[in-house]
Amino acid sequence: MTMMNAIEWPKDYEPGCTENFCSNEVIVSGLTTAKVWPLLSHAPAWPSYYSNSANIRFYDEKGPQLDVGRRFYFETFGFPVEAQVVEYVAPEEGKPGRVAWHGWAGEGDTRLDVHHAWLVEDLPGGRVRILTQETQKGKPAAELAKAKPNPMINGHQDWLDGLVAAAQKA
Repeated sequence: MTMMNAIEWPKDYEPGCTENFCSNEVIVSGLTTAKVWPLLSHAPAWPSYYSNSANIRFYDEKGPQLDVGRRFYFETFGFPVEAQVVEYVAPEEGKPGRVAWHGWAGEGDTRLDVHHAWLVEDLPGGRVRILTQETQKGKPAAELAKAKPNPMINGHQDWLDGLVAAAQKA
């Protein structure tokens, strides 16, 4: 029996307690965390495999590697997102890689707050599992939750598919 890890949620962002939640996952044979992690943890690489990310920059002359406390900016889904990494654990033998950030955009009724988390783990049989989940708060999140097709589910699936393709080429 294979046990798989789960995202660790901050109390105010638990799924089901926010206006929107999306979850995407892939399990791929022939890949490892060692091939996937560098593409995910190096934010400036995102636009090379995920067209819905742009203009990534870091504050305080930090970066380009994500790390706990690191502030960065990027644009996605039409939102200019300010973000701060709140969890960063590189994968190790028998332990998954974890990265999560709090992102925010807008003010007042246009304010959107998110917790976007990733988990990357090696599974038995030469497989890798990549899980990305996001919870969102605010009026824009409530509107996104009603949209059909769901732009968050579709966009994050594009991110996963691009990440897998880039890791397979590496």
